[in-house]
Amino acid sequence: MTIESAWQYLAMTLAAVPRSGLLLLVVAAIGLSWIGSLMVRRQLPLGQLVRRGSTIVLAGVLVLVVLQLSRFDSRLEVAVPQIGLPEQVVEGGETRIAMAPDGHYWLQAQLNGVPANFLIDTGATLTAVSKGLADRAGLEPRRGGLPVTINTANGPVGAHLATAGEIRFGNVAARGLDVVIAPTLGDTNVVGMNLLSRLASWRVEGTTMILVPRVPEPEGDWQ
Repeated sequence: MTIESAWQYLAMTLAAVPRSGLLLLVVAAIGLSWIGSLMVRRQLPLGQLVRRGSTIVLAGVLVLVVLQLSRFDSRLEVAVPQIGLPEQVVEGGETRIAMAPDGHYWLQAQLNGVPANFLIDTGATLTAVSKGLADRAGLEPRRGGLPVTINTANGPVGAHLATAGEIRFGNVAARGLDVVIAPTLGDTNVVGMNLLSRLASWRVEGTTMILVPRVPEPEGDWQ
């Protein structure tokens, strides 16, 4: 990482503080810890209580961060609907996608019922949607969500985590999936490995990509 890119990451992290509940809690807890330590040194009452309270807050933030990061890996995922982390489910039937003339695999999909094209990108960790599609589909950045930075050809850019109610394409439906709202994507939307890894299998035969979900979709859920 160059000094310039490191500075960009730092600047974006600082800019994200006012928008992230978790980062605000961290800043507040660090401030309380400093105040508590100062009170203890001056032997003021409640100093130890303030310092211990800040430690509890930091521990709680750490748990929330671990819970959110665990959702990026289908083997570690924890569903906590009470704090906006629903179970991520990919179900349905086998779907075949022909290679496009540009050499990529594109999906004609629906995000929360809104039609959109998605590029399948096996090098992307997370599924990402453009700001325009997020607005049309009613996606909102997750309150208290982690600030996310993604790499682009023009360097690192900030993005926001959200939860997609449903992404449907072919015979496949993905529900509760974590997605990244990336304002700099333009009109491009990307299916990443957090969706593909929840399939039973995916492979390429000739010029056709074959996606096979683990779980058939229950009858009555087709739209």
